[in-house]
Amino acid sequence: MDEMDIARVKWACRRGMLELDVLFAPFVETRYDGLSQQQKQALIRLLKCEDPELFAWFMGHEQCPDPELAEMVILVRGRPAA
Repeated sequence: MDEMDIARVKWACRRGMLELDVLFAPFVETRYDGLSQQQKQALIRLLKCEDPELFAWFMGHEQCPDPELAEMVILVRGRPAA
């Protein structure tokens, strides 16, 4: 992935909800380079989801129906839902 792609991912991490910004921005800064290509693609798909559903998944109010995205939610969150 080139610098332009990384810049797009970082831009996509800027959300309409501060709670999501606080999760995504540090994750991309510190962990993105270490992700596999499959994980990077899953993160990009996750970033295309709407903020209300992302918030519900990250806060544990709902389970993400896509198993690959659900795994990425856990990875970004850094811990399993309570």
